[in-house]
Amino acid sequence: PERGFTNPVTKKGATGNVKDLARFDAGATVDEAALREAGLIKRKVDIIKVLGDGELEKALNVKVHAASVTATQKIEKAGGTVELVVAAAS
Repeated sequence: PERGFTNPVTKKGATGNVKDLARFDAGATVDEAALREAGLIKRKVDIIKVLGDGELEKALNVKVHAASVTATQKIEKAGGTVELVVAAAS
């Protein structure tokens, strides 16, 4: 149908880059609550993904739903960890 159809499976996502994580203190846990408090996520989202643009000099514990290979490598190179969490069912 051209009108009136909405996909019930659609998930809303938010993306951020490694350079956006530089605002957190070394050793901090970066999860959805921390990203909201920092103003990086403002709307309701189902999935949070970190992309690899930028550099990171601090070790952070990142807990997100998805991360690119480049982002994971950069976070681990800085001494941090990436933990993938399961998205909540809608």
